[in-house]
Amino acid sequence: MFGIVRPCRHRLSEGLRNQWMAHLCGLCLALRQDHGQFARVATNYDGLLISVLTEAQSAPAAGARRLAGPCPLRGMRTASVARGEGARLAAAVSLVLASAKVRDHVADGDGLLARRPVALAARRIAANWGRAGARGGHEVGFDTALLLDAVERQAGIEALAGPGTPLLTVTEPTETATAAAFAHTALLAGRPANAEPLAEAGRLFGRLAHLLDAVEDQVEDAATGAWNPLTATGTSTAEARRLAEDALHGIRLALREVEFTDPALAHLLLVHELPRSVDRAFGTESCGHDGHDGDAGRAAGAGPVRGAFGPPQSPYGAPQQPYGPPQSPYGPPFGPPEPPRPPEKRGWLAGCAVATGLCCTCRVCCADEYEGPWSRKKREGCLSNCDCDCCDACDCCDCCDCCSCCDC
Repeated sequence: MFGIVRPCRHRLSEGLRNQWMAHLCGLCLALRQDHGQFARVATNYDGLLISVLTEAQSAPAAGARRLAGPCPLRGMRTASVARGEGARLAAAVSLVLASAKVRDHVADGDGLLARRPVALAARRIAANWGRAGARGGHEVGFDTALLLDAVERQAGIEALAGPGTPLLTVTEPTETATAAAFAHTALLAGRPANAEPLAEAGRLFGRLAHLLDAVEDQVEDAATGAWNPLTATGTSTAEARRLAEDALHGIRLALREVEFTDPALAHLLLVHELPRSVDRAFGTESCGHDGHDGDAGRAAGAGPVRGAFGPPQSPYGAPQQPYGPPQSPYGPPFGPPEPPRPPEKRGWLAGCAVATGLCCTCRVCCADEYEGPWSRKKREGCLSNCDCDCCDACDCCDCCDCCSCCDC
């Protein structure tokens, strides 16, 4: 599962949590229905925004939901899921973008894709997904040629970019693609006047997605020698953060011009969760509630709580140990401790077996933390992205069905 908008389950009321899951499952099932079982791996957090925006602008309709059968990712429970043109558009856009992501990984030679047979298979999958996304987009009146053109132009722009190239030149294709997808939701919902502000919101969202991806991957890209827009253009982290903050502000302003029928979920995801995504990417977790900054800092591993005048101090000064730390008369028994070793990766077959078990036990969806089937890295369940200590009482906005402290 990939994407930058990953809401913590504690920040969603029960109603909004059910809506969010309805759109996530609706996207997954639309991919299966229109493009086959394997296409469901293209399900992503950001793609469901297309479905959310379409429904947020539409008048309530009797066929907007359907009952889906039991699924391992829901603990073999049934659920009400989103259906309709919004989910189908989200599926088409997700396939095209997933195709671009696979091609990018193949070009960089990441992991197994550095092997020629695997790279050939990945290219074939990416090509099939691109064609399937084009067909799906055509069925809902969306010309995916804009997305495909952006994907093609991206490679050429990256090849020419160097020190001094404006970072926004590199992010432009992503901005154009997401602007077109966001704007088309207005046409599907029968509100053409919303197309222009939604295009602006989509353009800035695409910029933000590209920036955050670059920030999160910069260290790893430097280690592996992969291309990274920040490194290639010589853009500092401070400048990237400034551009991200400008994009957040622009999205907020653009959404004020959109006429919604039910704005709650769209507003929460694009106005409240996006800033948290920026904090997460730049390692500056924070909480907007008075008196909780220390709690959020502790949750993010930012260090001890600081009071108004610095860290808490003892009235008698720092404790002293006049004789130094206790020493063993025989010296260290086994020498200095060894640093912890990273877990060894699993093989392909073993990883497939573990992945099957994770899906069948619902851990991928509902567990707070689980071990990646192949990499063995710690990962969070898609409903357990908890990055706060105070979010059980997340009373910050009456337009999000939760409370009363913001006028946006």
